[in-house]
Amino acid sequence: MPNSTLSEPRWLTEPERRAWLAFLVTTRRLDEALDRQLQRDSGMPHTYYMILAMLSETEGWSLRMSDLAERTNSSQSRLSHAVARLEENGWVIRKKCSSDGRSNWATLTRAGFDTLAAAAPGHVEAVRRYLFDALTPEQVEQLATISEAVLDRLDQD
Repeated sequence: MPNSTLSEPRWLTEPERRAWLAFLVTTRRLDEALDRQLQRDSGMPHTYYMILAMLSETEGWSLRMSDLAERTNSSQSRLSHAVARLEENGWVIRKKCSSDGRSNWATLTRAGFDTLAAAAPGHVEAVRRYLFDALTPEQVEQLATISEAVLDRLDQD
């Protein structure tokens, strides 16, 4: 028997349902399109590109694996598997943290940076073509505002 103290679900209104479904399909299709472009043009999945990009934006091109997992929104095990593949390609090296033997650092290599630099123009063009070219400057600002508000809420939880 359901608990009578629980409130009814807050069902989505029709405009909310429409927005939710459009958002869900758009984000999945956009990620798939970017993944296809990177695979075709650079031989790497979007996930690997994101890891290389996150490392390239840090001081010394290095991050603790736990911080890299957070920045790429990845689980530790999924990130570890991806970094192992990047190591095989010579694009990243992993080292034990000298101050904490349980932690590892991931460091972008020069070959990894060069691979990222070669992939970036095609990736940026795909992002522009699939996302930003479809929006007005006002919509770009709205997208940023909306995304930041949702991220803030997710970070609170």
